[in-house]
Amino acid sequence: MGKGDKKSKKGKLFKGSFGNSRRRKTENVITSPPAAAPASSSKKKSTK
Repeated sequence: MGKGDKKSKKGKLFKGSFGNSRRRKTENVITSPPAAAPASSSKKKSTK
């Protein structure tokens, strides 16, 4: 478990890669607002 180990955090730091041991810092960016999806599906035609 040293610099040559690709699965450890130290190895990922040495190699400069990301994975389960070393997560990327993600910004909280919302691609599509969750409130917009139910609003469009709430318009249902009555078949009576």
